[in-house]
Amino acid sequence: MQEKHLYEYAVIRVVPMVEREEFLNVGVILFCKKAKFIKMLFCIEESKMRLFSSELDLEQLQLNLDSFQKIAHGAKDGGPIAQFEMPERFRWLTALRSSVIQTSRPHSGLSIDLEQTAKHLFEEMVL
Repeated sequence: MQEKHLYEYAVIRVVPMVEREEFLNVGVILFCKKAKFIKMLFCIEESKMRLFSSELDLEQLQLNLDSFQKIAHGAKDGGPIAQFEMPERFRWLTALRSSVIQTSRPHSGLSIDLEQTAKHLFEEMVL
């Protein structure tokens, strides 16, 4: 029997007008401490974004989400936060914030295949 891993995940949201609290899901981040696994997936659907907000700077949004991904994956060019240990990076990324990029509260689950679970959550929550 394969081992099930306890994981946490959060949905990444774009909130173009923070004061209105309306958002579009653009990604997920999945973390499992025991397996030393973290994965962030995101996709910006320009047509959806334009329908939602014509004023949103999509180029800047892409750069910000790229930075989020570098931090999640601990990239050397991801700045000082990307050098934190994996649990601290996940906590920093999922911390409550009032900005254009926000995350849901973390949720938990069990998975035999973390990579597949991340893809499934991405397809279910974003695509």
